[in-house]
Amino acid sequence: MTPKDVLAFAQEKGAKMVDFKFMDFLGTWQHFTVPIGEFGESDFENGYGFDGSSIRGWQPINASDMVVLPDPDTARMDPFMAVPTMTLICNVVDPLTQERYSRDPRYIAQKAEEYLKFTGIGDAAWFGPEAEFFIFDDIRYDLASQYGFFYIDSVEGTWNTGRMENPNLGYKPRHKEGYFPVPPVDTQQDLRTEMVLAMQDVGLTVECQHHEVATAGQAEIDMKASTLVSMADQLQWYKYVVKNVARRNGKTVTFMPKPLFGDNGSGMHIHMSIWKGGQPLFAGDKYAGLSEMALFAAGGILKHAAAICAITNPTTNSYKRLVPGYEAPVNLAYSSRNRSASLRIPMYSASPKLKRIEVRFPDPSCNGYLAFSALLMAALDGIENRIDPGDPLDRDIYSMTPEELSNVPSTPGSLDEALAALEKDHEFLLKGDVFTEDVISKWIEYKRANEVDPLRMRPHPLEFKLYYDI
Repeated sequence: MTPKDVLAFAQEKGAKMVDFKFMDFLGTWQHFTVPIGEFGESDFENGYGFDGSSIRGWQPINASDMVVLPDPDTARMDPFMAVPTMTLICNVVDPLTQERYSRDPRYIAQKAEEYLKFTGIGDAAWFGPEAEFFIFDDIRYDLASQYGFFYIDSVEGTWNTGRMENPNLGYKPRHKEGYFPVPPVDTQQDLRTEMVLAMQDVGLTVECQHHEVATAGQAEIDMKASTLVSMADQLQWYKYVVKNVARRNGKTVTFMPKPLFGDNGSGMHIHMSIWKGGQPLFAGDKYAGLSEMALFAAGGILKHAAAICAITNPTTNSYKRLVPGYEAPVNLAYSSRNRSASLRIPMYSASPKLKRIEVRFPDPSCNGYLAFSALLMAALDGIENRIDPGDPLDRDIYSMTPEELSNVPSTPGSLDEALAALEKDHEFLLKGDVFTEDVISKWIEYKRANEVDPLRMRPHPLEFKLYYDI
C-alpha cells in the first residue's frame, strides 16, 4: 500500500487511533498510539520520535533520541482494541543521520533478504515456523534474596486429577499424552479456534491448530510459509493474537521453552527453503529428494549450529528443553524422518515446491527477525563454501551405543556455551553487513549480564532439597 492507501484504509475501517509497533532488540513488540487526526502522509517520511535508551539493549541515555518510520504495507486493524485502532509495524532510524538503526531486528532481516539476492543464489527465502506454547489458568512467581518460587496451574494439568473441583470431571491429559486427543480431554479446541479466527482477521494464513504433547494445555497453530521479513512480522502478530485471545478468556499463554518439569517443552521447528525466479531450489535427486544446494545449506546450518543457538534458543530456559537423552532434537545431524535429528527433511509430499529443510532445535522464545536471518546466513555460507553435511542419521537414536553417539555432536548445553560459540563463530553473520560486530557484541554482553549471570548466582529450590542437610 501507499501512504495514501493507508489513510483510505483507516477511513474505510473507521479508525480513530493509530498504533505504531516496533521490535525491541530481544524480540518483544513495543508500541505507542496517536489519534487518527494527528496522522498524515508526511508521517511515513518524518516518523515519530521516542526514547531509545528505555528499550532493552539499545541506546545510551546521552544518545537516546530515535525515530520510527511506519511501513505502509503493514497496515492492519487491531482486533483487540475497544476503540477502532489501525496498527502499523515500523522501522527504526537515527534522527540525525536518517540511517537505519543497526540494532533494529527488522532491519537485520531486511538486510538478510537483500544479501540473498546479492549472492545470486536465490531471490526469496521462505520460512514456516511451528511455534508451540502453553495455555495456563494461573501463573505466580516471585524471587528475592531469601526466597524464590513459581506456581503453575491448569484445569488440564494431570496433577489435578485429585483436586476438589465440585465436581472434578477428570479428562486431564497425562504427561506426554496430549497429542491430538479429542474433547473432552482437549478442553481448548474452541479457544484455539478463536485464536485462528483472530489471526485470519489480521491477515495470517493458518493451516491447522491442535493440542500438543504435554499436559496442562500445550498447543500449536501452524501458519502457511512466507518470505523472511513477512514471516517475522507474522510471527509477532501470532504471539500477540494468542496472548490476547487467551487473556480475554481468563487464561494466560507462555512461549517459554520449558515451563514444566517432567513433560515436553515448547519448540519452534522452522521449515525453510530458497527459491529463484519462482522455482524451488531445494528439490533434487539427492538424499530424501533434496538438491545438492539443499544439502550444502544443511551443512552450513550444522556447522554453525552452536553459534546459531545463541540466537534461535536465546534464553537460559531454552536449555532446559535441549537435553541429550530425551526427545529434544539435540543431535546435530540430518535425517529424512528421524525427529531426534536437529535437521529433518519432511516426507509428507513429493512436490518439489514443498521440498524443504526443517530445523528442529529453535524455540519460540527467539526473536524471529534474528533467528530467520541467522539460519539463512548459515545456509548461504554452506552453499557458497560447499559444506558437506556428512551422512544422514536415519537410525533410532535410542538404540545407538554410547560409542556411536560420541560421533554425533550436540547442541550447546547452556546459554553461556551458546554465547561462547557465537563469540568465536560469527563471521558468516557479518557478510553483507547483515549482522554487525556491534549487534553481536551487544547481544552477548546483554545476555551474559542480564540473564546468564543472575541465574548462575541464585540458589535453586532443588539445591535445598539436595544439599540443605549436608
